[in-house]
Amino acid sequence: MDISVVLGCSLGAALGAGILASYKLGLLYQLFHKTERQSPRHGGESVAEVLRAHGIKFVFTLVGGHISPILVACEKLGIRIVDTRHEATAVFAADAVARLSGTVGVAAVTAGPGLTNTVTAVKNAQMAESPLLLIGGAAATLLQGRGALQDIDQMSLFKPLCKFCASVRTVREIVPTVRKALAVAQSGTPGPVFIEFPIDTLYPYHVVEKEFAPKNTPKGLMGKIIAWYLRNHLSNLFAGAWETRDLSPLPVHIPHATEDEVQRCVELVSRAKKPVILLGSQATLPPTPADDVRKALESLGIPCFLGGMSRGMLGKNSPLHIRQNRRDALKDADLVLLAGTVCDFRLSYGRVLNRRSKIIAVNRDRSQLLKNSDMFWKPTVAIQGDAGSFLVRLSKALKGHRCPEEWPRSLKEGDAVKEKANRSKADEKTERHLNPLSVLHRVDELLAEDSIIVADGGDFVGSAAYIMRPRGPLRWLDPGAFGTLGVGGGFALGAKLCRPESEVWIVYGDGSLGYSVAEFDTFTRHKTPVIALVGNDACWSQISREQVPMLGSNVACGLAFTDYHIVADGYGGKGYLTGREDESQLDDIIKKAQKECREGKAVLLNVLIGKTNFREGSISV
Repeated sequence: MDISVVLGCSLGAALGAGILASYKLGLLYQLFHKTERQSPRHGGESVAEVLRAHGIKFVFTLVGGHISPILVACEKLGIRIVDTRHEATAVFAADAVARLSGTVGVAAVTAGPGLTNTVTAVKNAQMAESPLLLIGGAAATLLQGRGALQDIDQMSLFKPLCKFCASVRTVREIVPTVRKALAVAQSGTPGPVFIEFPIDTLYPYHVVEKEFAPKNTPKGLMGKIIAWYLRNHLSNLFAGAWETRDLSPLPVHIPHATEDEVQRCVELVSRAKKPVILLGSQATLPPTPADDVRKALESLGIPCFLGGMSRGMLGKNSPLHIRQNRRDALKDADLVLLAGTVCDFRLSYGRVLNRRSKIIAVNRDRSQLLKNSDMFWKPTVAIQGDAGSFLVRLSKALKGHRCPEEWPRSLKEGDAVKEKANRSKADEKTERHLNPLSVLHRVDELLAEDSIIVADGGDFVGSAAYIMRPRGPLRWLDPGAFGTLGVGGGFALGAKLCRPESEVWIVYGDGSLGYSVAEFDTFTRHKTPVIALVGNDACWSQISREQVPMLGSNVACGLAFTDYHIVADGYGGKGYLTGREDESQLDDIIKKAQKECREGKAVLLNVLIGKTNFREGSISV
């Protein structure tokens, strides 16, 4: 081979390697973008500016030095910082804000254990399809993997849980990264996103310089090379940091049904004699207002079973809302519309659907849309699109058409029979303490019309789902498909901040209360009064109900009739203990709790309850 060709190839390779190294080291970027070494600004300000531009009103946190610049900058820009007693609570609160406000909920926690404490709450948000931004601190860019304080591989931890994960490496990346994350969180099927901020991307230049700059004059060639590398890394970290950048929201992409798909469904619905709608949480997502979805359902006149966040969609006493005998209704139905409802364990993986029924399935997520369709059911029409806007379009296309009235009437009559039986169970005396069903009925009767109900527990909360009636859309919050315990404190905190005028109730089991009772301190400090109703039967009853007859032991299921009301007092709230001897005063105690709450006190009703067979046969796994 010609020597000139060899030299040319070698020079080309060397030039390419040099350009790549220059790019990696930021040398090319620094030629055109200034590093402002005297600027007092810091990366936390950039984070705060993007959040404000996106209408974020709250950031939930448990403070840590890694993220302090973000918290301070947000506060200066008028974003309210709400600090909790556990990082999971911060994420649960952000989740509630996302559900109720139609924006992205934001939580910021410190590195390492601060982030690992959020894993359950982030997974819950993923399965509940809540748009959530988790901000995490991290070890400095040059110290990751070298044994720095609280340094772990956080990206690997959150990639399976989040739609988008990013680790910011320079200050100039902050604005575009946060903008992209917020858009991704809301696009398609909403969900959590995660951004890791190494500590040196958040503090001012002069602070970071003290840590990076060599303390003494370097000696020897290697010392000089290392010193140059550190100075260059610092310059690249801040190069172009404070140049003007677009802060505005990026477009959010939401899938919608096509005209042909809507028309095909119009034809199916118009021919149906016994249609049923199963409405899931996804039907409450933006951009369609929940009230528009409600009007569409009322116009269609089709009987509805409501689950998750869609509970309350039709108000307290709608003739179209069927609460009981779902399995029987699905067996008789000739058309079933799954509007954001998934054929998972909640629908026995699709086995409760009648194979002779026409089935319309609408879901933003294709995997959820077709879950178990290859085994137990098959959709007649499967639409990857937004459920809320689909229902509105279907209603408009079917204007003037209504479901035959005898069908919802017959289902409602079945409802009345079942609910009368349930009510009679509430009148039974338990062996000891109060009948839990009676307690729930009486609370439901006294609920304010604007009440928001947060469900956090097993057996007691399972009973509440049959008895308590949300008064309107977006007035029921439960964990969702993951079945997480411990959501109560965070969900209630987020709900009260979003709807300060509303009465916010947490329905707790005595087991689930233990996860977040410390947040009574948060309610007190942040002036967010809520009412906690604790069904205290001194037991993990949902587990015990099966474990004892099946396995012959109550091991690990027993609790105590603990004085939780005193714990609430200690955290600055107000607690009430209620047992059988107080039964005649129960209504007065509930009204007193509501009055205390209106006057600014968080209240805990520690209600001693007995056992019933109301949920016998329901499963916990």
